[in-house]
Amino acid sequence: MSNEKQVDSGRRGLLVATCAAGGVVGVSTAGVLVSTLQPSERAKAAGAPVEVDISDVKPGEMKVVEWRGKPVWILRRTPEMLASLPKNDSLVADPNSDKSFQIPVPEYAKNEFRARQDHKEVLVTVGICSHLGCSPSSRFTEGPQPNLPDDWHGGFLCPCHGSTFDLSGRVFKNKPAPANLDVPPYMYLSDNKIVIGKDEKGEA
Repeated sequence: MSNEKQVDSGRRGLLVATCAAGGVVGVSTAGVLVSTLQPSERAKAAGAPVEVDISDVKPGEMKVVEWRGKPVWILRRTPEMLASLPKNDSLVADPNSDKSFQIPVPEYAKNEFRARQDHKEVLVTVGICSHLGCSPSSRFTEGPQPNLPDDWHGGFLCPCHGSTFDLSGRVFKNKPAPANLDVPPYMYLSDNKIVIGKDEKGEA
C-alpha cells in the first residue's frame, strides 16, 4: 500500500471516530451541531440504511450521523443560506452535480440545492473531501475571514489543502478537490425522519 493510501486510511479512521462515534464535533460559531444518532454496531458493520430523526435540527444547525463508516452531515439551511446558493453557480466547478465521486449522484440531487425539491432546505451529504479524504469544517459565517475569499457566502473549508465547498457541498473552481461532496441515496419516511442509504430505487 502506498504512503498516500495509508495516510488517507488513517485520516478517514480518525475523522469517522471524531465525527460519528464521539457525537461531539467542533463547528463554527455560526453553526450548531446537534446530538449524533448511534446506529447499532451490526447495522454499521453491514452498511445497512440508517434512519435518522431530524426533528431536533433547527434552521442553521447541522447533525452528524454515521453510515458505512462515514460521517454524513444533515444541514437544515435557513432561507438566507438557500438564497446564497445561486450566487455561487458561476464560481463552483460542477454547479448541477453532473460528475460523481464515490457514490453516483441521485437524480434528485442534480440541482443547485443538491436536495429533494420538497425538502430543499435539508442538505444530506457525506462529510469527506474528494481530494485526500479529510473532513472539511463548517464555515457558515459570511464575509471575509482567514483562508476564505472576501465574498464568502458560507460553506465548508477543508483544512488539509484548502478546498472550499458551498452550502450545497459544491466545490469551488481551482481547488485540489476534484468533485463535490457525495450525496448518498436517502428518502423521507415522514417530514422529520429520513433514511440514509436507501431511496425509491432500493439500497445503495
